[in-house]
Amino acid sequence: MNRTYAKIFKAAGTALVFSGMMTACTVFPSPEAPRVMDFPVPQNLKKSETSRPQGLRIDTPFASEPFNSTRILAKPEPWEFRAYGGVRWRDTAPVILRDMLVGAFRANAGFRDVTMDTGPGNTDLTLVTEITAFHAVSHGDSTRATVAVYGQLIDNHSRETLCSDNFIVSTPAGDNSIDSVVQAFGSAGGRLAEQVIDWANACETRPVSPLQGTGPARRP
Repeated sequence: MNRTYAKIFKAAGTALVFSGMMTACTVFPSPEAPRVMDFPVPQNLKKSETSRPQGLRIDTPFASEPFNSTRILAKPEPWEFRAYGGVRWRDTAPVILRDMLVGAFRANAGFRDVTMDTGPGNTDLTLVTEITAFHAVSHGDSTRATVAVYGQLIDNHSRETLCSDNFIVSTPAGDNSIDSVVQAFGSAGGRLAEQVIDWANACETRPVSPLQGTGPARRP
């Protein structure tokens, strides 16, 4: 009986050692980490000739799935989304779009101050946006990067919507490679930023009283 148990334990030990060796020396390569892409702030933006006295806060855009993710999306059919493999945005689409707009508005210098919704400061106005498209669209051998948002400029004192509009930009990619598609997204972002900045700068707002500053609105 003892010899039988000894043989069983010996066989089990051999199996465990062999299993450990296979785990440590697997023949399958480790998967490569995905490439991480940025949605850059546009370069050489036109600087505003005048600076408005209001401070502007840019909120993180609203977005539903699949836009609220880090996936770089393509839409081969009107009813289907696909994600490019082995690559992703550095953060979710709402965050990279917010960061791009903040950088663009600061470069334009059309407002006294520009902050994002993660900052603690008070501002006079808020730019609220909703992403309605953030994907590549292919037609045959051509691919275009499409970015679309619905925007509202809100008075933080009265909570009134001062201006609202839809913005959509579509930019062709040089070819169907992921590098060309990402570059097309960057170009589309630059054009979108220019449109939103011009629209926000043209939106009429109430003047800021020297006594009011950026605090709560005073009742008459």
